[in-house]
Amino acid sequence: MTTNTVFKSFAFLIVSVFTTVSFAQTSTSISKSLGLYAFPPDGKDAAAQDADEMACFNWAKEQTGYDPLNPTQVQAAQVDKSADGTAVVGAAKGAAAGAAIGSISGDMGKGAAYGAIIGGISGRRAKKIGDQKQQQQANQSAAAAEQNMAADYKKAFSVCMESKGYTVK
Repeated sequence: MTTNTVFKSFAFLIVSVFTTVSFAQTSTSISKSLGLYAFPPDGKDAAAQDADEMACFNWAKEQTGYDPLNPTQVQAAQVDKSADGTAVVGAAKGAAAGAAIGSISGDMGKGAAYGAIIGGISGRRAKKIGDQKQQQQANQSAAAAEQNMAADYKKAFSVCMESKGYTVK
């Protein structure tokens, strides 16, 4: 063998090792993509584990109706932001308070007018804040529903894998 042939053989060996290591590090299993670790029972090789994971992936999807590759998006209920009279109620309360204060100062009409304006603004503002809180709660409920569906899928996948003898954490 010449030095050039030995060098080429050695270079090929190095490239083969790095390619194999790189492929092994980038390939992931279904269980790992779900954030789970599945330890196979004795005698199961990687190909058998991949087949079992695919079977459990499909079974869990059928049982839960949830597909982790195409997760269900839960839409939050939209809050009714239409006028509901809170500004009018606020204006009436403000007018009453303004009239009471205005009667002390001698101009009940102006006091009622100022009070109505301030009460209307504060009533509208209170409605807006209430609507924002309700929308935030609806958004949180939708996010929680999505998380629950994903958790149910993981449970179903884990049960299936455990029934095949795997230890799943």
